[in-house]
Amino acid sequence: MKQTLFSEFPEITKNDWIAQVTKDLKGKNFDDTLVWHTFENLDIQPYYSQEDLQNLPIEQIQAVQKNKKSANWQNRPLVKYTNEKETNLLVISNLQKGADAVIIDFGNIDINQIDWVKLLNNIKLSDSPIYFKTLQSLDVLANLTKFVHYQPKGGLYTDIIASTFSNESLELTINTWENTKKAILQTNQYPNFQAFTVSSHLFHNAGANAVQELAFTLASAVEYLDKLTELELSPEQIITKFEFSVSIGTNYFLEIAKLRALRYLWSKILDSYNFSDLINNCLVHCQTSSFYDSALSPYTNMLRATTEAMSAVMGGCDSLTAMAYDSSISEQSTELGERIARNISVLMKEEAHLDKTIDPSAGSYYIENLTYQLTLEAWKLFQKIESLGGLLAAFKQGFVQDEINHSYQAKIQNLQKGQVMVGVNKFRVEPEIDKKSSENEFLKENALQNKRISEVFE
Repeated sequence: MKQTLFSEFPEITKNDWIAQVTKDLKGKNFDDTLVWHTFENLDIQPYYSQEDLQNLPIEQIQAVQKNKKSANWQNRPLVKYTNEKETNLLVISNLQKGADAVIIDFGNIDINQIDWVKLLNNIKLSDSPIYFKTLQSLDVLANLTKFVHYQPKGGLYTDIIASTFSNESLELTINTWENTKKAILQTNQYPNFQAFTVSSHLFHNAGANAVQELAFTLASAVEYLDKLTELELSPEQIITKFEFSVSIGTNYFLEIAKLRALRYLWSKILDSYNFSDLINNCLVHCQTSSFYDSALSPYTNMLRATTEAMSAVMGGCDSLTAMAYDSSISEQSTELGERIARNISVLMKEEAHLDKTIDPSAGSYYIENLTYQLTLEAWKLFQKIESLGGLLAAFKQGFVQDEINHSYQAKIQNLQKGQVMVGVNKFRVEPEIDKKSSENEFLKENALQNKRISEVFE
């Protein structure tokens, strides 16, 4: 007769476990002692079992994670534009040393002053995807069409909503939306070339928690859908021409769940537009966080970027930008920093073999529950935003700024009360002089600001 493994032991339910632990606590309150209450209003239990999966929509959550054809992801470093020759050599160097694609950040450079033939010399966009980070999207397309006579890959790394939220001198006008529509129509002939990006980076770097980041990012995507369908584009035309771009923080398991929750919630929104099949076009680009970077002990940023990158991969990212350890604390990151960052993806693929399994977190009692809790809280906030008239209206009313500021202040207070951030408020290199940053003092009060939480302790 075949015996079940460990059949000699009695079956233990979760209630049995809680009863025993409560007894062992000798009078201490179970919730106060063992339950983790997060910034996101989540109550994380110390122990999960199969019983905790019974009331969760597991099949639906897992199904939308499998829209990827492969477990692989695109290693996509970011290069800051300096001039045509230097940037060209840097892009080619990245592609030769492990990168699958490259983002070129043009900053405030006038696109029309660039010699594009020199910039893209020996780079074939049909083989090597290039993403162009600039608000001058139509100018990029106009220059590319002069000499690109094939099917390019890559896209326009542009989020006009985020740019407006971070700069009060910019305004979203009908012309702005018309330009986005034109970019979509002009790139229709290029199925592997994105027309815009819906990003969470500004919310994340201003101090938003995971629930806020999810809700605001999804609300941003809905704003794009609403504004562009008003300009007579179909939902399909819009949905197939953008990717989400999400910052990944240091909370390892929560960030995995955040990405899984994003896909699940986006599938629900697509259902409301009667385009549920388009979940297969959901592309998620991830970027390691600059919010948690330390300036006093910058090498600790390498460790953070590694765990953040692993969260992104375990959460199912389609592409990954690992930022150099010194990228957020200097104008130009070092060659060493860029090489280490680029090799994070290479190591995870070639040595850790994390590119072999789609949705490796599926079935984890803890992560499945965390994913679902995030979806519930993010959906509540998303509905609140919609009741205010959408993300743009909520921002004008100051709701978005207030929500994020409360989260930011809560994070600071937590560090001040003793939570450890290595190299930030403990185990750090003390400065010889006061280097406290004042870079945010002169930014206008209604704009969201890119911050580093460690600035408070520097």
